[in-house]
Amino acid sequence: MKTLTLLGSTGSIGRQTLDVVRHAEGCLKIHALGAGKNVRLMEEQARLFRPAVAVMMDETAARELRERLKDLPIKVDQGMEGIINSVTAEEVDTVVTALSGRVGLEPTLEAIKAGKTIALANKETLVAGGDLVMSSAQAMNCKILPVDSEHSAIFQCLEENPETIERIILTASGGPFFGWSKERLESVTLENALRHPNWEMGAKITIDSSTMMNKGLEVIEAHHLFNVAYDGIEVLIHPQSVVHSMVEYYDGSVLAQLGRPDMRLPIQYALSYPTRWKNPFERLDLRGKTLTFHEPDFEAFPALALAYQAGRRGGTLPAAMNAANEVAVSAFLQRKVSYLGIIDIVGEVCAEHKVLDSMDLDSILDADSWARHRAEELILT
Repeated sequence: MKTLTLLGSTGSIGRQTLDVVRHAEGCLKIHALGAGKNVRLMEEQARLFRPAVAVMMDETAARELRERLKDLPIKVDQGMEGIINSVTAEEVDTVVTALSGRVGLEPTLEAIKAGKTIALANKETLVAGGDLVMSSAQAMNCKILPVDSEHSAIFQCLEENPETIERIILTASGGPFFGWSKERLESVTLENALRHPNWEMGAKITIDSSTMMNKGLEVIEAHHLFNVAYDGIEVLIHPQSVVHSMVEYYDGSVLAQLGRPDMRLPIQYALSYPTRWKNPFERLDLRGKTLTFHEPDFEAFPALALAYQAGRRGGTLPAAMNAANEVAVSAFLQRKVSYLGIIDIVGEVCAEHKVLDSMDLDSILDADSWARHRAEELILT
């Protein structure tokens, strides 16, 4: 039996991870759950899965949860210190990092130092600190198993000899605005952007999917996970979300991983690896389906080109880009900036950022902090 700490348990990926745990009877056990400030859902999860520890990032939420769970022998902890303690606990085998945003970087690094297996659902960790994370994992002989559907697909398609890879092909649904011109995108509302045609996700990642920044972040993540140059990573729009990604080899063979748009499948594979577990989830039925693939429109969706540029430049630029995007998307969700204003702000922050090639944690956090502050300034102007 594998013992888990699940960070981000109240988010979309966290909830689906717990569904996988529920169906994998006798195979998975929850040691700790961690979340931001959703006390109601955390209480419900804690009562159902009975972890030893429940952690809330928000101090007020932690106090309320402690009161609500006083009838159970569950330790309620708080803040980043509590999160780090939950991932480094001796009882834990695997840490599922499903926190939203750059905040996942520090606990992931601490879990690696403690020798834990990482089931990575937080792409911002590798975007902000990919070189640092991957070098730390290599030094500790620590497995990082991808949970994103695209990276799980690539992981499943890889041969034992990765030197024979010609290129990686990441598929993208295109989001709700596939085929729209830049002029038409000027009319996008918050309600439009939150209507993803295929996937049920949290608000932030849904907006990122619509701008294609999410795919840009995944390009950088793939570069670090699979040690593939950016010229060897291609993006294709695949509106049906059936082919989750592909790998092309030197001999011209292409392997693809197919499945329903159900995040429980890549979550389960990361937790069951290197085996596969039977589950009751709905199966893919290809009868009558047409699968299509298209080039992305870099002019209408410049976020993807911006991410390629940031990844190629490296250093602290991806961290700054990611931080600015988090702030800009949050502002859009609060109706403080327009839809096209999101990437305008991110592009301006990237253009102004003084890139450092040092990839220690302090440099990454400094770049992140500067970019957030600058993005907030731009929102107010």
